[in-house]
This record gives sequence, structure tokens and C-alpha cells, in this order.
Amino acid sequence: MDFQLKTLDAAGACTEKTDALVVLTAEAARPGADALGRCIAQARKSGDFDGKAGKLLALYRPADVAAPRVLLAGIGDGSARAVRQAVAAAVGALRSAPVRRLCLLLPTADGPGVQAAVLAAAEASYVYTTTKSKPEPRRLERVTLGVPDAASAAAARADFACATATVAGVEFAKEWGNRPANHATPALLAQAARSLASSKASRIQCQVLGPREVAKLGMGSFMAVAQGSEQELRFIVLQYSGAARSEAPVVLVGKGITFDTGGISIKPAAEMDEMKFDMCGAASVLGTFRALAELQPAVNVVGLIPACENMPDGRALKPGDVVTSMSGQTIEVLNTDAEGRLVLCDALTYAERFKPRAVVDIATLTGACVIALGHVHSGLFSSDDALAEALLAAGRAAQDPCWRMPLDDEYAEGLKTHFADVANVAGRAGGAVTAAKFLQRFTARFPWAHLDIAGSAWKSGAAKGSTGRPVGLLLNYLAAQAVPGSVAIKNIAKSPAKKPRGA
Repeated sequence: MDFQLKTLDAAGACTEKTDALVVLTAEAARPGADALGRCIAQARKSGDFDGKAGKLLALYRPADVAAPRVLLAGIGDGSARAVRQAVAAAVGALRSAPVRRLCLLLPTADGPGVQAAVLAAAEASYVYTTTKSKPEPRRLERVTLGVPDAASAAAARADFACATATVAGVEFAKEWGNRPANHATPALLAQAARSLASSKASRIQCQVLGPREVAKLGMGSFMAVAQGSEQELRFIVLQYSGAARSEAPVVLVGKGITFDTGGISIKPAAEMDEMKFDMCGAASVLGTFRALAELQPAVNVVGLIPACENMPDGRALKPGDVVTSMSGQTIEVLNTDAEGRLVLCDALTYAERFKPRAVVDIATLTGACVIALGHVHSGLFSSDDALAEALLAAGRAAQDPCWRMPLDDEYAEGLKTHFADVANVAGRAGGAVTAAKFLQRFTARFPWAHLDIAGSAWKSGAAKGSTGRPVGLLLNYLAAQAVPGSVAIKNIAKSPAKKPRGA
């Protein structure tokens, strides 16, 4: 979708040629003397519109306004969250109308507000089409953001560029998250990664390792998960070079289980189709690199994706088997449905070779995290307070929140076993924490954080589909790590929201 930013005040918006005009209006705003201002004043006087967040009032061909459809959309106090809510509601209301060109009139050029408007418009108009025989195309083709004056437009350019790049990344993540497993095999995921490195201008390089190379590396834990599938594993290495070689990179590790049956510890049939989303951690890494190619920030980033299926057949990993990880630690596999940690641990060991400044793994790891946090916050676990605070701030700025969870040593007691160095599961209690404690064993040589996105990576029910999270959070975090002088991404990591209690 094409996004544009232009100088446009209320009077100018009256003559704007567009299929629909959405006027974002705060509760405290004073209507002007132009045609739109008169509409707002009359609507308030009659009690039909008060500017509260999420409130809409539709007008058809109001006098002296060129747009045939006008929506007054309340943004309450004007916060980024309220802007996102208003734009989502307005675009949703226009979805059945023949609207290809949309103009969003913003009262200010506030950076978070601009980003919120772009992200909300993209999210509300997103349509998945890849595996449909007669796909319904995305109706909305162009969105113009109007800001009051030239100075405001100039100030908002960086935030606008960040927002449009984030949209590209989020939609790339959604695309691969939404594809069914037979259209998103490990080999196809590797092709998607290679496509990101097809242009030198992207500053991205891609290397794909197959079963032989992975075996030479000694990734016995990763290989054990993959051995029950006809689809060969792939280990994907992406490198974005935006800073000097001497600058240590941030490493992102994405869980890439392209389908998870649970293996021999097979899952119930109900809703097993949603296990195509078990590679959403990998999809978020791909989406982040897609956005990095556009933003070109002055930071070095490595993406690692261990990709395979978890299937039950005669060769599959069995409960009670002991495997040897790349680190040399042996693991007793008590439950083959706890496979994500088995592929991630080898990727975390591989990350050591890059001498990273920080490593963040992203995974749809545990149902226990969904029980703990629902579908609002991603679970954040970290051995480094500074890294944890940076990720929390990035999530707040992106409206892609995470919540820090404990990592006390006592939680690791349940992972002890008589038959190996560690078991891959403990009991049901604190399942998200014990999974993180397992991963922590492989992170002693770098600052590390783990994002459990099992509750935030996709939606079920009527709105079933990938959310593209936490691409926004990751981009905001990486922006904050950029070497000074990276103009394109300045101010992206500023957080307008309050810090969650107890974070």
C-alpha cells in the first residue's frame, strides 16, 4: 500500500480529492470556521459527536467538501493509542465501501501519532490472499496523511519513514505466519530469507545451511527435532551491516518450527491447524530484516532461524531420548512437544561466534505464557537488566508491549534429571519460566533476552491470523542501538506511554 505525507490543514482538506476523508478530532479541539469545522461544531451541539476515543460519525457529501465520504473520528486526549484506535475503527467502517484513496487528517504532526495512524491503517486494511483461488484484493491502495503545516510535515518525516518501513516488516511477517505449512516449509522459508538479500542496496547477506552443515556444527538437539519429518531442516543466517565491522551486532534468534504436531507427544486434534503459526518467531525476524532494508539504520544485526517441522514417524525423537546439543550439554527429552527450546538452544550457542552486544530470541514457546499474560503482553525474560529495560521501552513506544517475568534460580530445580545434564521440561507450574530457564543455560557468554510470543503472535477465532508481532518492538529496540548519526531513525524509540506497573 502507498502511504503519503503532505501539508494539509482543515480548510485544504475540504478541497482534497479523495474517496474518503477521516478527520481525527480530539475532545478538547476547537472547530475552525471552514466547512469541516462547521460540521464538527454542529455534531457536537446536537450531541452526535463528542470526540471521545473510538467514536465515529459518518457524513455523506457534506456541503463544501470535495470528498464524498467524511468520517469524524474521535481521538480523545490525542495519545498514540487513541489515534490507533480511531484510525482502526474508521478504516474498518469504510472497508465495505469502494474506497481506494483515503485521506487521514491529523490535528498535529506528533511523531507517535503519525506512526500510530500509519500502522492502524495498514492493519485494518490487511488482506491475506496467497492461497486463495479467487482472492479479494486489498481495496485500499493509497493513504495520505495530512498534517497542519510545512514545519510539522518536515518534523514528521523521520517518524513517517519509520512507520512505513514497520508496515512493510509487519506485513512480511504476517504473510509467512499466515501461510499454511505446505506453503511455508523450511526450504521455502529459506527462499524468503534469500529474497531479502537479493539487492546489494539492502545491506543484507544470507547464508542457508542444510542437514550436512548442521551436522558438522554438532547441532544434535536441532537435528533430533527435525529427524521425524520428510522436510529437511534449514539453518538460516541473515546479516544486516549498517555500521562499521568493529561494531558488535545484535543477534535475533527466531524459532522456525514450520509445523508442530507435538511429535510423539502428539497434540490434540482440535486447533492443531494453528500450529502453522509456530514459526512466527522466525517470521518476526524476517519481517524485521525486511524493515531494516528500508530504514538502513547504523547498527549491525544478525538473524538466526533454525527451521524444521516437528512430526511423528518411525525416525522421530522419543520421550526419554538423550541428545547432545552444540554446546556439549546433554538433554533428556521428556516431552517431544517441548521442541522449540531444543532448536533454539543450538542457535543460541551458534550466536556466540558473532561476539554479540546482545542476543534476543523470539519464540511461540509455551502455552503457559498465554495463561499468564493472555494476548496483550508478550512474555519477557532476561538475564540483563539494561537489556530488559530497553526492550520494555521499545515495546511501549511501538504499542507492542511485553511484560518482564522472573528468572529465579529456584525455577530450574525441576529441570534436573538422573540421565542427562538437563531435562527439556519441568512440571506444569511456572511452565513459561522453566522454559526460559532451560534456554538461559546456553546464554552465559552474552546479554540475553527471551520473548515468549505464544499469546501475541496470532489471533484465533473469527479474526484468525498472524499479528506480525513483535516486529514493531524489535525495530524500536534496534533503532535505539544505532550508532549516533543515523538520521533516518531518530526519535523512533521515544516512548509516550507510561511504564507498566511492576515491569
